Formats: sequence, structure tokens, C-alpha cells
Amino acid sequence: MQAMTLSEIEQLRVECRSMVAKQSMVSGAIAMVPIPGLDVGTDVAIMSRMVEQINQKFGLSAAQINQLNPQLKQRVFVIVSSLSSSLIGKYLSKELLLLAFKRVGVRLASKQAAKFVPFLGSAIAAGISYGAMRMLGNAHIEDCCQVLIQLQSSTTFEHETMARDI
Repeated sequence: MQAMTLSEIEQLRVECRSMVAKQSMVSGAIAMVPIPGLDVGTDVAIMSRMVEQINQKFGLSAAQINQLNPQLKQRVFVIVSSLSSSLIGKYLSKELLLLAFKRVGVRLASKQAAKFVPFLGSAIAAGISYGAMRMLGNAHIEDCCQVLIQLQSSTTFEHETMARDI
């Protein structure tokens, strides 16, 4: 993992937010299909792929973190645990993603129930799906940004301390 400037981190944030917006639209479009249950499995698949892509872009996938030197790897995990992020540096499972949906207050049951409302039900489900996917994706991006920013500040502090001691 190479050190990034704040502007590079911001550029990653912008790129990932664009990706989240597109994937959220796909999730919302699929939720419009008036078949209860279809969109939940699709949402989990979309979220899984999206989180993995975000982790990759930020250098925070499980494989990338496992390649770090032990000291840096420990620092990353300390920062991740302080943020209470359950999606950074982990191999994703359906259960882990459903917990993430609950973290941002998504009520999957209400989205499914909305499909039974004539005419507007599918539109309501689409709005819930779009909003949930966007909220989850953007929250994950912010967590990834925080990890890199905190990692950068601790590394900068360490280098300044070492320079003073020499």
C-alpha cells in the first residue's frame, strides 16, 4: 500500500461515489420488478461486488491487506475496528452484507411488503432499494477514506518523530 495524498484520496472518493450511484440505479430498477424476493438476492450480489471494488480501489481488500507488512497490517486493522466497519478487509458473505444493510437501517421486509401495494408499491420498493444501496455504498466509501486518512496521519507523525530523534 503506497501512501496517498488527500487529493488522491478525494479522487478515489469521487470515482467510487460515481460507481455507487450507477449500482444504486441498477438496484432500484430491479426492485421495480413486482416479484417479491427477487431484488433481495440481487441487492446482496450488487453490494458484494460493489464493496469489493471499493475495497480494491482503496487498497483495502482482504488480499491486499494480507500482503502488507505485519506492523502496517495491524495498524490498518486497529483503524478499521475503531470505525466499527464490518466490510473493510474482509471476505464478504451474505450474512455479513445483510448485517451491513441493518447497520444503515434498511428494512428489507418493508421493501418486500411495499411490492404488494397496487401501482405505487414497485416504485416505493425501487426508492427504498436505491436509497439503501446508495447509503450503504457511500458509508463504506467514507470508512475507507477514514482508514487511509488516519493511516496517513499516523505515518506522518511517526516520520516526524523519527526525524526529531535523529
